[in-house]
Amino acid sequence: HNQREMLSDPTAHAEMIAITQAAESLGTWRLSDCVLYVTLEPCPMCAGAIVQSRLPLVIYGTRDEKAGACHSLFQITSDPRLNHQSTVISGVMQEECRG
Repeated sequence: HNQREMLSDPTAHAEMIAITQAAESLGTWRLSDCVLYVTLEPCPMCAGAIVQSRLPLVIYGTRDEKAGACHSLFQITSDPRLNHQSTVISGVMQEECRG
């Protein structure tokens, strides 16, 4: 879960924490056999980390019209100019994720 307030760290989004923990656990930064599940569409920072960690699949519940970087505002995870693209599935359990 998001720990920005608890850690006073603007980068402590749930996605960043999950990516860091997965890389540490697997002993590699290439997370090409992993899937990331999140409730809210990743922001630009998290979308960049998704691309850099080579995550092949991201599944999220609800769009973020203010900061979403997979579909809403930007399409970072599918940008062909970058070295990797991720498949992104949205709307999974959308009502529950709007919470």
